[in-house]
Amino acid sequence: MANLETYQEYQRIEDFEEDSPHGEEDLLVHVPEGLRDSWHHIKNLDNFFTRIYQFHQKNGFACMMLSEFFELFQFLFVVTFTTFLFNCVEYDILFANRAVNHTGPGQNPLDRNKVTLPDAILPSQQCTERIKENSWIIFLLIMAAIFWVYRMIKVFCNILHYWEIRQFYIKALKIRMGELCNFTWQEVQDRLISLQREQQMCIHKKELTELDIYHRILRFKNYMVAMVNKSLLPVQLQLPLLGNLVFLTQGLKYNFELILFWGPGSLFQNKWNLHPKYKRAGNRLELAQQLSRVILLMGVANLLLCPFILVWQVLYAFFSYTEVIRREPGSLGARRWSLYGRLYLRHFNELDHELHGRLGRGYKPTSKYMNSFTSPLLTVLAKNVAFFSGSVLAVLIALTVYDEDVLTVQHILTAITVLGVVITITRSFIPDEHMVWCPEQLLQCVLAHIHYMPDHWRDNANKSETRDEVAQLFQYKAVFILEELLSPIVTPFILIFLLRNKSLEIIDFFRNFTVEVVGVGDICSFAQMDIRRHGNPLWMSEGQTEASVYQQAENGKTELSLMHFTIKNPHWQPPQESSVFISHLKEKVHQDAQGGPPTQLLLSEAPLCSSLLSNESGNAPDNLLASVLAHPILTASGLPGRDRRFVPPSTAASAAASVLASLSISHSQLPHASRSHSHVLLPSTHPDSTMYCSDRTVIDSMSASDSRIRSTTMLSEFALAEMSLHAIYMHEVHQQNSLPHQRTSGQWQNPMRDLISNTGSQTHSGHTAVHMSSMPTPLRLGGWTEEQEEEEEEVLNRGSTPKQDSRSSC
Repeated sequence: MANLETYQEYQRIEDFEEDSPHGEEDLLVHVPEGLRDSWHHIKNLDNFFTRIYQFHQKNGFACMMLSEFFELFQFLFVVTFTTFLFNCVEYDILFANRAVNHTGPGQNPLDRNKVTLPDAILPSQQCTERIKENSWIIFLLIMAAIFWVYRMIKVFCNILHYWEIRQFYIKALKIRMGELCNFTWQEVQDRLISLQREQQMCIHKKELTELDIYHRILRFKNYMVAMVNKSLLPVQLQLPLLGNLVFLTQGLKYNFELILFWGPGSLFQNKWNLHPKYKRAGNRLELAQQLSRVILLMGVANLLLCPFILVWQVLYAFFSYTEVIRREPGSLGARRWSLYGRLYLRHFNELDHELHGRLGRGYKPTSKYMNSFTSPLLTVLAKNVAFFSGSVLAVLIALTVYDEDVLTVQHILTAITVLGVVITITRSFIPDEHMVWCPEQLLQCVLAHIHYMPDHWRDNANKSETRDEVAQLFQYKAVFILEELLSPIVTPFILIFLLRNKSLEIIDFFRNFTVEVVGVGDICSFAQMDIRRHGNPLWMSEGQTEASVYQQAENGKTELSLMHFTIKNPHWQPPQESSVFISHLKEKVHQDAQGGPPTQLLLSEAPLCSSLLSNESGNAPDNLLASVLAHPILTASGLPGRDRRFVPPSTAASAAASVLASLSISHSQLPHASRSHSHVLLPSTHPDSTMYCSDRTVIDSMSASDSRIRSTTMLSEFALAEMSLHAIYMHEVHQQNSLPHQRTSGQWQNPMRDLISNTGSQTHSGHTAVHMSSMPTPLRLGGWTEEQEEEEEEVLNRGSTPKQDSRSSC
């Protein structure tokens, strides 16, 4: 009887085609009471985990549904308001091209010719007749209505799905909606992993790992990142007169995903399995022809829908940006990370919020680098145009102040508005005369956040070619708007004439770089961050990888992605090959740290280094990175240390190695109450301690106030600083391996060589120009100065590094 009761606690799981491997029809799964009919054996874990992630990132059910409903009403508003403007407004009366005579008892004679807003609006019956007479308008309204009904059905389906996710958070994860904003994604993820041990959400594996969840959420995005990394997608165009351009818009990206992943005729038979025929090499030519036909049909469909999509794009852009441009004309000159840049700079297995935070911290340094390029000719023209426009505008404003009736003059208000826009735009081309920019150093600060750059950017930061390539990743908002407006026209031609030619390469890519993982399904093999299969010998994986040039990820993406994922998920246990790579990295760090400066010296110099590099944030992680970056400048300048003794010249790479070598994992020193899951940065007391098994981040060598910080935000910032230190060191080693003729001392030339040479000291043969990885907060790590002359004299009187030399060298 007891055995019967025990057996009744189990349920026989049916073999769902969507998510069940062969041979598990008779699998018995223990299901706890109360959750039996809820979340055991979830059929589509990809959608489930993705919704859990989106629910967390979008701050819960209420915010998500409110946004969904407002999107519906926004579409309805744009359609109805546009129809009203085209058919229900009498513009001759509105523009006073036709007189209006108001007659009636009690009417003021002076007001008989005054035009009111109701005078310019047609009666509803006349407006309806106008709409009925225009068959084109009726057709567009029918198309819009069909799309709106489809969106409304989708919204109601989302309500049902996300209500279930809400119940999952409350009942299964034990997270109340009022406390959701206090939980980080890592904490939600930890609860998911613990829940899998209690009940089998996934029946294929007893336990889930962090990487399994990332693979489910980022399955298709990892493929897109890999295809951009291998230059497979036709997004780089060679055009006459314009040269090399990058064109990737939301519409084009949507078409890529529709063709490859989830549309009719796509390569995937469901959300997690590549169709078996694409895994065989025998019929690759036939499959390429089939894919080419699908791409052709999709291109023709885009061509037919082009007028409708174009009209919507124009209307949406008009309603979205016109008021912003009127209020802030300079906003068009602001920059944003392009869609191509987000894919190019994205790590494998990097979630959206992680990428957004990393690129957000790199926004200001990248803006400073792009602004360091000025055209003297354009500056002269802008100053004169601003002078003439300002003079006319000043007169018009003075006349308006004297007599407001001036505004009634035809087009006078238009002239004032246009002149104001012209002045704002021209001022954006006039550089600040008090700022001096150092492109080489600024580019290093950019690399601290974006992690990736082509090798030919090295020592070419001051060239326009490098600046143009950075602009492909960091584009003007005006360029973004223009590309989105042109997307309905350009997308069909890219699909028909460019993507079709790559059909065979795409088929080969998915066959060669797709692997099946138990409990996950088919994923991009690059997403496994397998050093043996996809490592690059020039990125510290020499002797550990068997990858050919075709199999290697470009720009060290495999190695850097592995480091990033390991630091973001410290509880994750890497596979054997990855563990060997991490151990090799640690050994080399300890070896190279022997010639680096002591960690205590770096930390003691942090305030001075932050000042030297114009780091305005001033918190502990920023000061640590500033000291690593600026220490070579201080030592090479010949200035004595804090103890008045000469400090031997060193490089940023050796400084980073010195700090990394001091890492410790003393769990007893970690704040138990903290909720962060970042790594620790503790001075090492044991030389054989590992680097990647800690939970917290603390710098106990900092000041007492810094060491007492226990907030989740600050602790995560230290983890980002740790990633930056690793990236600095890895880029340096890559440079050593790429340039063997510069290995005389195991280092290479410092990008600050001009600054150092101007101070009169000899340049050490091994000075290093480092690629740096992600910084913790929106830093301003330097390359430029914005101080007044008296402030410079005060700094010089204190014995700090002279900034006059820094200015002259740039």
